[in-house]
Amino acid sequence: MLTVNEIFHSIQGESTEAGRPCVFVRLTACDLRCTWCDTPYSFHEGRKMSVDEVIAAVDAFGCDTVEVTGGEPLLQKEVYPLMDRLLATGHRVLLETGGHRSLEGVPEGVVTIMDVKCPGSGESAQNDWSNLARLRPADQVKFVIKDRTDYEFARDIVLREALHRRTAAVLFSPVHGVLEPKTLAEWMLADRLSVRLQLQAHKYIWGADVRGV
Repeated sequence: MLTVNEIFHSIQGESTEAGRPCVFVRLTACDLRCTWCDTPYSFHEGRKMSVDEVIAAVDAFGCDTVEVTGGEPLLQKEVYPLMDRLLATGHRVLLETGGHRSLEGVPEGVVTIMDVKCPGSGESAQNDWSNLARLRPADQVKFVIKDRTDYEFARDIVLREALHRRTAAVLFSPVHGVLEPKTLAEWMLADRLSVRLQLQAHKYIWGADVRGV
């Protein structure tokens, strides 16, 4: 059984899939407490659902793109058969994970969007650096950036690990309402970084505090 916080149909707000209709399966629980977390309700709220029940709920929306998120979805062992089933039923499957849990068991065919936690999150010591070697060419890496210190931390990792060459995209996302996107854009341009500025489109469409979107 899985503990599921919510399942909803919305517009993908992040990653290279931004703007695409997507079904989100948000799983309950996270073992990190990032300072900028925008889904703290996912830490504890949820109901038990079988993999079959989750698949039925997803299929009811008639959408072929599904993101498994959290919380931290890799905390639940049933997430692996869930992703296998979603792939087997013809879905495009995205996995959003905090980067501190091993990617080793993620099925082939799943597009992983992996956070690397910057110092401003308060959780950068939890990064599993061995995951950088587990990234596949279709995967994406996300840095949520609060300030200049975070930016330089992210920039140096991208260049040292050549993440912009080894993955489908590197995403720099300013903490909403804290770091101005214009400021982050100017830093990126000054350093001529081959990364993508990411704004959380759903927050601009529905508002920063609206759930289920």
